[in-house]
Amino acid sequence: MATPRVLFVTSEMYPLAHTGGLGDVAAALPAALRALGADVRVMLPMYRSVRERAVKHARPVAVPGTDGVSIVAARTPDTDVPVLLVDSPALFDRDGSLYVDKSGADWPDNSIRFAILSKVASIVASASSPIGWSPQLLHANDWQTGLAVALLATRREGRPPTVFTIHNLTFLGLLPRSAFAELGLPLQAFGIHGVEFYGDVSLMKAGISYADRITTVSPTYAREIQTRDFGAGLDGLLSERSTHLSGILNGADYARWNPTTDPHIAARYDAMSLDGKKACKAALQRELKLEERDEAFVIGSVSRLTTQKGLDLLMRALPSVLDAKTQIVLLGSGDRGLERAWVDAARRHPGRIGVRTGFDEPLSHRIEAGVDAFVMPSRFEPCGLNQMYSLRYGTPPIVHRVGGLADTVDDGVTGFSFVDASPAALVKAIKRARTTFADPHAWRAMQLRGMSKDFSWPRSAKQYLDVYSQLLKA
Repeated sequence: MATPRVLFVTSEMYPLAHTGGLGDVAAALPAALRALGADVRVMLPMYRSVRERAVKHARPVAVPGTDGVSIVAARTPDTDVPVLLVDSPALFDRDGSLYVDKSGADWPDNSIRFAILSKVASIVASASSPIGWSPQLLHANDWQTGLAVALLATRREGRPPTVFTIHNLTFLGLLPRSAFAELGLPLQAFGIHGVEFYGDVSLMKAGISYADRITTVSPTYAREIQTRDFGAGLDGLLSERSTHLSGILNGADYARWNPTTDPHIAARYDAMSLDGKKACKAALQRELKLEERDEAFVIGSVSRLTTQKGLDLLMRALPSVLDAKTQIVLLGSGDRGLERAWVDAARRHPGRIGVRTGFDEPLSHRIEAGVDAFVMPSRFEPCGLNQMYSLRYGTPPIVHRVGGLADTVDDGVTGFSFVDASPAALVKAIKRARTTFADPHAWRAMQLRGMSKDFSWPRSAKQYLDVYSQLLKA
């Protein structure tokens, strides 16, 4: 087929605006699709950081049917991917984060903000696109863009097919029933087969209900979300739409995450020589004021501190795993109580626990390179990226066997996994890792097997192109 024109709609994109995995995917997947010949353009809000970081700004184009909203065509500063920036300063040019204010509370008008993003996407995806370019297919991502899918599906005129990717089902994008009238949907869309969710409106459900194809970010997660334990109340709908649902594993951006080229680490290294990793370990121990001992078993994590990520399990496991042979490194932020608990633990165990709160990308690279094992005890994990980075950095992961963690880490081969989301199961996995670490030959063999794994984006991008091709042919 001819190279498709794709509008990729997202609420964030690295390095323009970034809080987590969605931003990483929105940077790497469009770039990989463009490398395969697709004409992909990314639409996202013009937050303050985007205004500062995007390059080659064109003149704003007014969006008809909106109150002063315009589109600014620009490019990313690194990969030169074309972006369409939805400019509404009152909605997006703010202090604070993308989704929350300085106090950590959700912006009270998030529903309006992302409804506007979706509305603009649906206008650009129409024959009357105001920018002189319209897509053959719209690819929406998570609840912030689910309304775009519904608006196109309920439009009477011709429309492009739609793909909706679920990055994390737990964020349902809930609005009160009273907000429905402002969404621009027909009355019949407020129902069990539309956007209604227990009397409210769910923008995540809007995407799932109306998309021509639904994808999620790993094969295992695609199966899990059709069960009550992982389905967030939408498992019935997802099971009903299972023939339109598939899991495509996210990729790792090896241009950013590669120990042979990483500018943030103390010494570069590769599978032929891991000497540089020892230097990275010593440098990390010094940076986080740990006892500088090569024989210590250092485990680390870079994570949001939320219930999902399971760092409370590691906290509860400390009495069983923290001894003279083990050190722990943590970088993250989120739940204030859990942040305080980890900071207090570091104060109680100087030289053995190093904690930094907040977001620090260079430090996250140094942790991947400097620790011996990377721990991800997530209660659920749609895909996860850090375990892929860890494998490339010769840092065997210790993971809960769910979602993308189950799809990427082979227990006893490239890392260690456990089944029950409990401190006891996590302790057993850490002790198995520590036993293997004590055997240098076995540990090096595991490192090399992990470093040989290839989770690069072209593999995933080809699968998305197959989905696009099927829809456009149909």
